[in-house]
Amino acid sequence: MAVLTFTDESTSTVQAERLFKSLILDAHNLIPKLLPQAIKKVELVQGNGGPGSIQEITIAEGDTIKHLKHRIDALDKENLAYSYTLIEGDSVLEKVDSVSHEIKFEATADGGSKTKDISKYHPKEGVEIKEEDFKAAREEASALLKVVEAYLVANPEAYA
Repeated sequence: MAVLTFTDESTSTVQAERLFKSLILDAHNLIPKLLPQAIKKVELVQGNGGPGSIQEITIAEGDTIKHLKHRIDALDKENLAYSYTLIEGDSVLEKVDSVSHEIKFEATADGGSKTKDISKYHPKEGVEIKEEDFKAAREEASALLKVVEAYLVANPEAYA
């Protein structure tokens, strides 16, 4: 079965380094603080935070998904790049074996940034997947980026 690939790009007035630090390096602290109604906690359950490490995300009460596990595949602080694979997660993996993400933050000429997320959905054998199956997850990722961006704009000293 063919892998379904999406490329999502967004721009921000916030510098690339600040977004990388907040969304990638300090997500375990910041995301539960900004979205306690959605994310209960993010914790490192294996490794030191570098490639091969496993992060577990515990979802707040009331969602059909209770937890997710990500394997960190690459972390490039110099080039502001990060990749991970979703390897466990309740109903999220009903139709796919895994979901991988390659995320890159780049500076723009106006002092802001551009974020590019390439996501690849690897379907289970014999299962057909469509773009609509993952629309909500992609919208949630975009919304998360906007929440963090708003926090960084309101708090210019954070992650500077």
